Amino acid sequence: MKSLYLILSNPRYFAPAFVFASLNIWFGTWAIYIPSVKDKLGIDKADLGVALFFLALGVFTVFPIASKIINKLGVGRTTWWGVVCCSISALLPLAAPSYELLCVALYLFGASNGITDIAMNTLVTELEKEDKVQFMSAAHGFFSLGGVLAGLGSFMIPLIGNPFMHMTIVAILVLLVNLSFRKQYFAQRSVPMEKEPFSLRLFRPLFFLGLIGFISFASEGAIVDWSALYLKEVTLAPEQLFGAGFLAFSVTMTLGRFLGDGISGKIGSFNIVALGAIVAIFGYAGVLSGITLLAILGFALTGLGFSVIVPELFRIGGKVKGVDSAQGIAFIAGTGYLGFLSGPVILGFLAEKHSLRISFLTLLGCAVLVLLITGFIRKRS
Repeated sequence: MKSLYLILSNPRYFAPAFVFASLNIWFGTWAIYIPSVKDKLGIDKADLGVALFFLALGVFTVFPIASKIINKLGVGRTTWWGVVCCSISALLPLAAPSYELLCVALYLFGASNGITDIAMNTLVTELEKEDKVQFMSAAHGFFSLGGVLAGLGSFMIPLIGNPFMHMTIVAILVLLVNLSFRKQYFAQRSVPMEKEPFSLRLFRPLFFLGLIGFISFASEGAIVDWSALYLKEVTLAPEQLFGAGFLAFSVTMTLGRFLGDGISGKIGSFNIVALGAIVAIFGYAGVLSGITLLAILGFALTGLGFSVIVPELFRIGGKVKGVDSAQGIAFIAGTGYLGFLSGPVILGFLAEKHSLRISFLTLLGCAVLVLLITGFIRKRS
C-alpha cells in the first residue's frame, strides 16, 4: 500500500492516476450498456463483435503516431487533450442511430482511448524515472477503481433510464475533475532522452512479454465487453445484476493493483505473473459453472489474477535501454491491443456459432497459455 499512499499524498502523482480512473469510468459506463445497444439496434452477437472490432481498431491505429504526438506536444499536454477527446467521443456510441454509425462512433472512441492510454502510461513512467519511485501498478489500480465506479453506476440504470443521459453526466463530471488537475499535467513536459534510432532488434527482449500482453488484454477486454451479456443469457441473472460481473472484476482488480507494487518487489515479476494466471484459471472455472453467484465470484477471481500483469508489462516496456518511454509503452500496448482488437471479434463469432460458454472456455485456455509462456520465460532466464 506504500505506492497508494504515495499517490494520495502528492498531487504530482494523483493527477495522472486519476486519468487512469477516468479512462475506465468512460469505458465501463459504455460496457454496462452494451446489451441495451445490441437490443436497440437489433444486431446479433457476431455483429456486436465486429462493432467492438472498430473500438479496438481505433485504439490500435494511433500507436504508430503516438510517440511523435507525445514528443511534439509534451506528455502532459497530450494526456490532457486525450482526456478532452475521450469525454466527447464517449457520448457517440450511445447516440448512434444505426449499426454503421455505431462502428464509426466506436472507432473514434477507441482512438481517443488509445492516445490517452499511451500518454498516461508514459507520464507515469517518466515520473517514476525522474523521482526514483514506483507507482505504476497502483496507478493501474485507479484504472480499476474507475471500473468500480462505473459498475456502481449500473445500479442507477432504472433511475436514469437513458443511456446517453447517463454517459453525459459521467463525461461532464469526469472532465471537470480532470480540469482541476490540468496544471499538474502541463507541468510534466519531459520527453524520452534516448537518441538511438528505432530498431526492431531493440524490441526482441519484449516479444514474449508482448505475447502475454496480447492474451491478457484479450481476456480483460472480453470480460468488459461480454460479462453483462454472459450473466444475462447464460446464468439468467436478473437485470440489476447484469453489471455485477464487471463490478466484481473491477473491485478485485483494483485491490490487486494497489497491492501489486509491493508483492512484485518481494516475489519477482515472473512469479507474480504466474500466480496471477493460476488465480485467473480458477476464476474462469467459476464463471463456467453457469450459476450466477459463482460466475460473479469467478469474475472477481479473474480480476484479481490479471490485476498486476498489465502494469508490470508497461513498467518494463517504458524502461528498455535504447527505447524511449513512449515507443516502449506503445509496443507493449500495441501487442496487447492487438489481442483486444481480435479477441471480441473471435469471441463474438464463437458465441454466435456455438455459445458464450464456449467463448469463456476459450478464455480459460488462454489463461493456461499465459502460465505456460511465463514458465518458458523463467526457464530461459
